[in-house]
Amino acid sequence: MKKLVVVGNGMAGVACVEQILRHAPKFEITIFGDETHVNYNRIMLSSVLAGEKSLDEIVLNGLDWYQQNSIDLRLGVRIVDVDPAAKTVTGDDGSITSFDKLLLATGSLPLIPSIEDIKKDGVFVFRNLDDTRALLERSRPGLKAVVIGGGLLGLEAARGLQVQGCDVTVVHLMDTLMERQLDATGGSYLADKMNRLGVTVLLGLSTTAILGNGKVEGVQFKGGRSIPADLVVVAAGIRPSVELGHKAGLEIKRAIVVNDYMETSHPDIFAVGECVQHNGICYGLVAPLLEQGKVLAATITGNKGPTYQGTILASKLKIMGVDVCSAGEINDKVDGSEVVRYEDPSLGVYKKLTLKDNKLTGVILVGETSDSHRYMEWLRSGTDLAKLRRQLLFPEPGQDGGLDVAQMSDSETVCGCMGVTKGTIIHAVHDKGLSTLAQLRECTRASTGCGSCTSLCQQLLKAVVPEFQEETKKTICKCVPFSEGNLREILRSQKLKSVQEVLEIYGNGLGCEICKPALSYMLDMLWCGDHDEDRSARFINDRVHANIQKDGTFSVVPRIRGGVTSPAELRRIADVADKYQVPMVKITGSQRIDLLGVRKSDLPKIWADLGMPSGQAYTKGVRMVKTCVGTDFCRFGTQDSTSAGIELERRLENLYTPHKVKMGAVGCPRNCAEATVKDIGLIGQEGSWQVVVGGAAGKSVRKADLLITVETTEEALQAAEMFFQYYRENANYLERTYDFVVRFGIERVRKETVYATDAVKHGLLDRLHKSKALAPDAWLEREEPRTPTQFVQIEPLETVLA
Repeated sequence: MKKLVVVGNGMAGVACVEQILRHAPKFEITIFGDETHVNYNRIMLSSVLAGEKSLDEIVLNGLDWYQQNSIDLRLGVRIVDVDPAAKTVTGDDGSITSFDKLLLATGSLPLIPSIEDIKKDGVFVFRNLDDTRALLERSRPGLKAVVIGGGLLGLEAARGLQVQGCDVTVVHLMDTLMERQLDATGGSYLADKMNRLGVTVLLGLSTTAILGNGKVEGVQFKGGRSIPADLVVVAAGIRPSVELGHKAGLEIKRAIVVNDYMETSHPDIFAVGECVQHNGICYGLVAPLLEQGKVLAATITGNKGPTYQGTILASKLKIMGVDVCSAGEINDKVDGSEVVRYEDPSLGVYKKLTLKDNKLTGVILVGETSDSHRYMEWLRSGTDLAKLRRQLLFPEPGQDGGLDVAQMSDSETVCGCMGVTKGTIIHAVHDKGLSTLAQLRECTRASTGCGSCTSLCQQLLKAVVPEFQEETKKTICKCVPFSEGNLREILRSQKLKSVQEVLEIYGNGLGCEICKPALSYMLDMLWCGDHDEDRSARFINDRVHANIQKDGTFSVVPRIRGGVTSPAELRRIADVADKYQVPMVKITGSQRIDLLGVRKSDLPKIWADLGMPSGQAYTKGVRMVKTCVGTDFCRFGTQDSTSAGIELERRLENLYTPHKVKMGAVGCPRNCAEATVKDIGLIGQEGSWQVVVGGAAGKSVRKADLLITVETTEEALQAAEMFFQYYRENANYLERTYDFVVRFGIERVRKETVYATDAVKHGLLDRLHKSKALAPDAWLEREEPRTPTQFVQIEPLETVLA
């Protein structure tokens, strides 16, 4: 059996091996990787730096894959020499390995500019997983971080550092950000957006020195100007790693030269990826490297036939929440070329098409990229656009996304990051019976890169699979055209802390009764109450601490924890009902007293006379904890459910949640307070408590799932707190716990709350307690209690009803 040695365990090399294995070759395969990690998705390093992905989540091929395919994986071994005559490679560990065929997939190295004292402590590159880990260890809130380089890699590093709380400045030598992908106008749109989102962009500056005594203290530019810095990331470009190519005696220009079959100048040595040069071009994007791998796999396995004809340079990505697409020739000064463009500075949208002889030669899109696949197809096919001139920038009315998907050719690339075509997706759907986006990602890796093709993948699934299961929540409303998941990422990564700021940057500037309360909740949840609270963005009920009724009057429900009250409280409630001629006084199903038919103008005075906190029977938050009498009076009681229920309500009240939360605590399994059909329930047993979650007793009845069984009341309360905070952080807005638990699955909920590591559990509790301490309505815990009258804003009734 012939021996195939692969030098490089990155995306290009391993993807090529995957293609080789499909040809069922007779190879003994050895892969050398100088990193100590299995193959991972480098495109997602910025997401790891931003804390959005864990290291495990970006692994492409785990150890089991290498074992299943009988691949000898040599991690942490750098190949330092190649002997083409003896057909051996030498590792830095002294090992010598023979080969029949050698595949060089050595990638590229970071380009380090000539800057004085660049090796100071605090200077990093951002190229691999170890670099990412080092940046995560060093970065912290308030740190001044300077990123040298305004290309794609530099902007990704800037985004990740900003999410970690750093004060980030991007310094770029050129006058345009991402000048290889964007023209001056497109670059200015992107720079504008970044500055508005809190990242300072400095253009046209040459960095000459790193300042500081032993460690970074600042960055100096040509001309003498300097800025302070605690951390510097050098992302000034890459250069092909060709040292082994030189030692193997291969033809090298800018990189290792290969022909259309991906053959080098040596018949038994091949190369793929960023270390190669084909027809004078070196590619730094993943999609062309994967195309090269398919051709090379056929060549090296004796199935020579397909050729690599080059790839149209195309980038489609999201930078700091801004969609960007660039493809083809961005220089519009070529003789005979003409430009069609559209700009809307207020929306941050820029579109530019370059044509020659009625054929598309280049496209730049900033802020709106939904039509990118249409333009890519025109670029690849050389479509004559003479009859489509009026529809170049905007499709005809009625030409929806589904029609565009149907018109796409099978050869058209859907996922540029991973090089996945429409045909690949269609075949995978039919062959594997795929019906969800998660299945599609696992099978083809489409949409696992920057994520900009997710919508297109969903359109394809919807068109091909009748039973397609929509997995992502639609946009909240037209005011803010983003899904809830994207909005959370934007708020977190851009450190946005006010509703109006979000609406001005990402919405229509106005908002509505749908999106403003949703944004208010997201900000409150993300920043644990440490944000700019805008009471006008809340529902009218939250603003006046009462529930509006169909006739415009209000329902007032004082807080009666656990349904336990006193004669004094009852007298105050009765006196208020008499004084303000309340039409109805009702005992609620939640063990409280409801004053119905109250005029809005009387609300401040009623709350003042009651001197009791609001029971928040109107809010997306804790409504109540229903209790039985427990061990104090009941002859069947085994646990003190009354005290436990009162304490549970005290700990969780006054906090916003995705939807209303109703709870119950019972002292024995007879379940008199119906804890098994509550969002959170505590069920007392002899010597223990059961904590249950996700119950329902509305239009549909659902028995709550068991979260955990514990011995003490304190353990039960903490388990309830952990689930409560987990629900706050992960549920969609207006999603009840019973839908959330079903969607996530109780096993996952348990694993990520009560059975998580101590660090995770403490994190949930710490964030909950911080939110509780900062809750604007948590006045009961303070030395000078405030009543809801201090929050009531009297508005005309017609405004309220509107």
